[in-house]
Amino acid sequence: MGVRAFGRGMVLLAAAVVALGGGTAVASGATGKEPTGPVQPNIIAAAIYSVGQPTIAPPGANDWDCKPSAEHPNPVLLSNGTTANAYENWANLSQRLADEGYCVFAGNFGGSPGAFLQTVGPVAGTAGQLATFGDKILQATGASKLDVVGHSQGGMNPRYWIKYLGGASKIGKLIGLSPSNYGTNLFGLLTAIQAIPPARDLVGVACAACNEQSTGSAFLNDLNAGGDTVPGVDYTVIQTMYDDVVTPYTNAFLKPAPNVKNLVLQDVCGLDYTDHLGITYDPIAQREVLNALDPQHAKKPNCTFVPPVIS
Repeated sequence: MGVRAFGRGMVLLAAAVVALGGGTAVASGATGKEPTGPVQPNIIAAAIYSVGQPTIAPPGANDWDCKPSAEHPNPVLLSNGTTANAYENWANLSQRLADEGYCVFAGNFGGSPGAFLQTVGPVAGTAGQLATFGDKILQATGASKLDVVGHSQGGMNPRYWIKYLGGASKIGKLIGLSPSNYGTNLFGLLTAIQAIPPARDLVGVACAACNEQSTGSAFLNDLNAGGDTVPGVDYTVIQTMYDDVVTPYTNAFLKPAPNVKNLVLQDVCGLDYTDHLGITYDPIAQREVLNALDPQHAKKPNCTFVPPVIS
């Protein structure tokens, strides 16, 4: 979800309300490599490419014959943000992870099968589809656990999987890029919508997940009740202070705990001006994802050049 991301999503959603449902498009095969698209420099280029091929897998992902190495025993599941399909969200980081030797998987959840817009249905349903996909990954790879890297809603909804759907025994690490862990007021816009029932209901028809990610929603209150993490899972939040979707940006952070790391990109590299939409394509954020996945071989990000924000 953006003010820019939300605006983009809501314009597209308004045009596609009739087409959207609760289905999902996931990999149907248990073996072989799925077709993948090319690496993209930013989410806009990826979105444009995926309009014509919304079910294409991101580069380096969904090789169902991939067997995890001793160095990286956990396959990595990429979890999409609100309105985003897998290719749009991950058409850069997926290849970088594959190049580092990880078995990488991504799918489309919480939207009509084959639709450009995904991750818009009720969060619990999306999390359930994600959990089913995760089981397929574990079965195909023979791994005992997987790690999840999620953007926005995709960094939050695996916590529903962990809390209610048995994910605590299957997920080793959850790494959120600008996750909506405590929701967003979207600079007051989403809060205002919640206060107007007809507007709230209209948004809910197209994007139930948008309402559920409003700060203080019943869904988030339930998800965070009794503690927002569980022992045995390592949590990392990678956030930008220039987040224009999860507002205030601190709503991304989890409560302090021995198994929680909350990281602000600008504390790592003050020259990094990435926003919410750009974070999955940001080289500093990507380096921190790699560091969180494999902390024993962590490397300091290169802050000598940070590409301009394009989102």
